[in-house]
Amino acid sequence: MEPAAKRSVRVTLLGQPYSLVTQGEPVEVERLAQQVDILMHDIARKLPNADSTKIAVLACMHLADRLHSLEQDLTTLKERVGRKSEQFVLLLDQALEP
Repeated sequence: MEPAAKRSVRVTLLGQPYSLVTQGEPVEVERLAQQVDILMHDIARKLPNADSTKIAVLACMHLADRLHSLEQDLTTLKERVGRKSEQFVLLLDQALEP
């Protein structure tokens, strides 16, 4: 299977144009950029004197916090699924005993 071709995608973040290279779907990159742009504009409205670098750093920190929270949720879910799987195996073993 051949690797996906790289494509250039033009997006705008906080009024600045950027060219991004992706192997994925350009429309997905555009959607993600739009979400980041909305976040950055929300931060800019709350901090009208902040420069674009500070806004970008705060947006990164916000996204890192969301990622960390989702990773913790995923770890908890995996642990619960593991425990339930063990319980099901025990119950199946008991049900199959002669």
